[in-house]
Amino acid sequence: MELIQTIVAAVVTLGILVAFHEFGHFWVARRCGIKVLRFSVGFGKPLWSRVDASGTEYTVSIIPLGGYVKMLDEREGDVDPSEHHRAFNRQSVWARIAVVSAGPLANFLLAIAIFWVLFFRGESGLIPIVGEVQAESPAYYAGLESGQQVVSVDNRQTPTVAALNLRLLERLGDSGTIKLGVRYPNSDVVYESDAPIERWLADQEAPNPISGLGIMLDLPALLPVIDSVVGDSPALRAGFQAGDVILTADNKSMPLWMDWVTYVRERPGQSIAVTVDRAGQIESLTVRPERAETNGEAYGSVGMMVRQPDIPSDRIKVFDRGPIDALGAALVRTGDLIGFTFSSMGKMLQGLISPSNLSGPITIAKVAASSAESGWASWLGFLALLSISLGAINLLPIPVLDGGHLLFYAIEALTGRPVPEKVQVLGYQVGMMLVLSLMAFALYNDVVRL
Repeated sequence: MELIQTIVAAVVTLGILVAFHEFGHFWVARRCGIKVLRFSVGFGKPLWSRVDASGTEYTVSIIPLGGYVKMLDEREGDVDPSEHHRAFNRQSVWARIAVVSAGPLANFLLAIAIFWVLFFRGESGLIPIVGEVQAESPAYYAGLESGQQVVSVDNRQTPTVAALNLRLLERLGDSGTIKLGVRYPNSDVVYESDAPIERWLADQEAPNPISGLGIMLDLPALLPVIDSVVGDSPALRAGFQAGDVILTADNKSMPLWMDWVTYVRERPGQSIAVTVDRAGQIESLTVRPERAETNGEAYGSVGMMVRQPDIPSDRIKVFDRGPIDALGAALVRTGDLIGFTFSSMGKMLQGLISPSNLSGPITIAKVAASSAESGWASWLGFLALLSISLGAINLLPIPVLDGGHLLFYAIEALTGRPVPEKVQVLGYQVGMMLVLSLMAFALYNDVVRL
């Protein structure tokens, strides 16, 4: 069942992104007077098709990993002389640029629309307060202290933990200094200092920039209180229930949730005697963690979720935006993420970010499924991020991608004549090899993470 849910979430997510991308090409092509022969979501054998009055065939095909818009083009077959004016290759270079650009632009517009909805309905986040500072870390040399609020990174505001995380992610692989702005509780005075970095977190897979800076945030203690028990799990079979407070494991006190998690992970297949507080009554249970494995490392798992602690209202930043302010915030967020995506790809090419962070369809499917389980707002946020990534990747100047076509058309616009067909064909062959290699490498990373 879990596998089916993951597949469904992935197909729906990718289908929406591809449909918007291809609709961008389709809509602008129609406005330029180009005849569209087929609008397809997916590749391969059609599962559903319909032809409209203008002769465009709409299809949903069996392989959901992509899509395409097929336009009338003399390079792909004979065209009746009466329809030469509707062929893509007969259009001005500027019309062709508009059609090709429209796909990535549609992805960016989708992200803006999603962020607008999320911001208009209300946004909140945890205020970043420093809990502990690790010795000899960048934060230590910057003079950060426990209790301070991090209000800016490189002169850009960080009102929430999510904002702090994004600003720090933008500095991955960099050398030099990170300018940090902090203030003490109940004070409006901002103190600025520089945190020294050298190829910061360049070799780390899935880097955590906040801990990489050398700080632990002051977060409410995560107590060992069970929020839910996974169906058909060791915890369910052992009799654990939502609301149980874990007191001891093999007579060892478990004051925090992570104490319990660590104890379980270290004992795959071993019986653990547990005492819990259940509505004031002490219950004794025995659980045997299942053996799981990641990257060749075995660990125990029992199948339960922790109850999140209540957070004081003064530790939460609430954004109450009207429709105009929400649109402005959506534009800024989308612009920031577009810039971050291009910057990250550039750093990966320079070796400043580990290529193991490149993800493929398996990771996308798993994240899509988990975000969908977390609620529609979480899934929409992931959809926006993925839409931006799809749009940005398609703008790379690699033949076979939209950016490669734009490169050829830009050269044509500058020189007044098209790039020779032999050069284009060679470029497409090289581009296809490069894209397939990247896809294979991303898929390899996915498999390694399983």
